[in-house]
This record gives sequence, structure tokens and C-alpha cells, in this order.
Amino acid sequence: MQAPRFKWHIVVFLAPAVLVYTAIMIFPLFNTLRLALYTEADQMRVFVGLENFRTLFGDPRWAASFWNALGNNFWFFLIHMVVQNPIGILLAAILSHPRLRLAGFYRTAIFVPTILSFVIVGFTWKLILSPIWGIAPDLLSAIGLKSLYAPWLGKEEYALTTLALVSVWQFVGIPMMLIYAALLTIPEEILEAGEVDGITGMSAFWKIKLPLILPSIGIISILTFVGNFNAFDLIYAAQGALAGPDFSTDILGTFMYRTFFGFQLQLGDPHMGSAIATAMFAIILIGVCIYLFGIQTRLRRYQF
Repeated sequence: MQAPRFKWHIVVFLAPAVLVYTAIMIFPLFNTLRLALYTEADQMRVFVGLENFRTLFGDPRWAASFWNALGNNFWFFLIHMVVQNPIGILLAAILSHPRLRLAGFYRTAIFVPTILSFVIVGFTWKLILSPIWGIAPDLLSAIGLKSLYAPWLGKEEYALTTLALVSVWQFVGIPMMLIYAALLTIPEEILEAGEVDGITGMSAFWKIKLPLILPSIGIISILTFVGNFNAFDLIYAAQGALAGPDFSTDILGTFMYRTFFGFQLQLGDPHMGSAIATAMFAIILIGVCIYLFGIQTRLRRYQF
């Protein structure tokens, strides 16, 4: 039997993409990991091993900010998990109904915010929610709920949740479209067999469709995790690098930005900033590994 020939044309075709990906992704990643192991002393770069991480986790000046940002990041992620993804699944279930008219228009309208710039979304919602010139007080007043209004972006207890909900509004179209695509792949024979057994309507969704799309829900969950622990743009656009008020909206992305590049009177420290970025990478890697080696193996039995 003749051995398979090595396909050099595939290598040539993929080489430019691999080089670009290495230059803009792989090299910066490893360079960041390397910088986290050094510090500056007498205008010289000195290898200190894990000392920057000991400072980050153990020094009260750094640890308080790090754990505050990490806790805020988990809250930001949790809101997306319990609000964005269930709404996305519900919208996908509604839009996949064969008798729904203008379904294409609704899908487009819901998905459009996901392609908007973070800067546009941040500043627009900041204007909408402003107690001075925003329209939110007038809208709530028009429906008799003016007493519920508060300067949500200006209060520590509300600011992060408000921005998380703004992010949900912007990105709910992504889980909706992924689940919608998964629902379309369910064979009609399975649904018809369910109808024969009297399983129709919402009962068909809960008993037939939902178990079959669980692998897609798992993928959406890990994408949500990775995306939220890489979040930065919306917080920066709406609240600035200081993530106010009083760092109540500070997440790992904004904390790393202030540390690495410096902000106002704070001088930049690339080595401590790299330590924070490395910690972010480790958290994301652990979450992805838990999904790949734990959750995904259990969801495979639902695939058909």
C-alpha cells in the first residue's frame, strides 16, 4: 500500500495565517508571561521569578485591588449566565417557531447591537441613564415607575450590575443565533415521533429540543466565561480607567490596564501588569479545562 503523500500545498496555504496568528497572538502571550517574571531595578531588568505574583496576592496594596476586581468579574459573568443566556435560549425557541411571521427581521434586530462599537454602546447608555439629560427618568415616569429611577451608574451598589445588563442587551444576539442554529439541526423525524406520543408545544421544547441542544448551551457557557473574563471595553467606555464610582466596576481588564500602562498619577508597571494578565490567563485556562475535561464529556451523550 502506497504511503500518503505529504500535501505541501496545504502547508503553503496555511502558512500566512499561522505566521500572522503567531505574531499577534502567540508571541505577545509568551512575552507577557516572560515579563511577569522580571522587575525593574536601577534601570535594569532583573529576574525575580514568582515574586510579582507573591506581591499581587499577598501585598495589601495590591491584593485588595486584585480580589475586588476578581469578585466583580465573577459577578459580571454570573449576570450574563443567569440573564443573557436564558433570554437567548428563549428568543431562539420563539424565533424558530415555523408559524412566526417576520422572524428574519426580529433576528436581525436582536443581533445588530452585537456589531456595534463598545464606545458607541458605552456612551449611548451613559447618556440614556444620565439623571441630567438622559431619557430613562422620563420613560419610567411615563409608565408610572419614576420612583424606581436612580443614578445607577453613579451608585456603587448598582453600577456594575447596570453595566452587566447593558452588556447583556448588546450580546444577547450571540447565544440566540447559536441556539437558533442548533434548533434547526434537530431532525424532523424526532419531533414528529414526539407528536405521535402527544409531546407538542412547550412540552416538546423541554423534553426533546432542550436535551438535544445541551452541547450547544455548554459551548455558549464557556464562550461567555472567556468573553467576560476578557472584558474591558464597555467598562472603560462608560466609567473610564478608574472604573468608578470608587472602583465598584473595576474588573481584571481595567485593573490590568491601569497597572500596565499607568493612569493619571499612577505610573505604569509592565511587570506587575503582566502578572495580572497572567493571572487572568490562568483563570480562563482553568475554566476552559473544567469544561473540556469535565462538563463536555457529560454533554456528549446528548449528541445525535
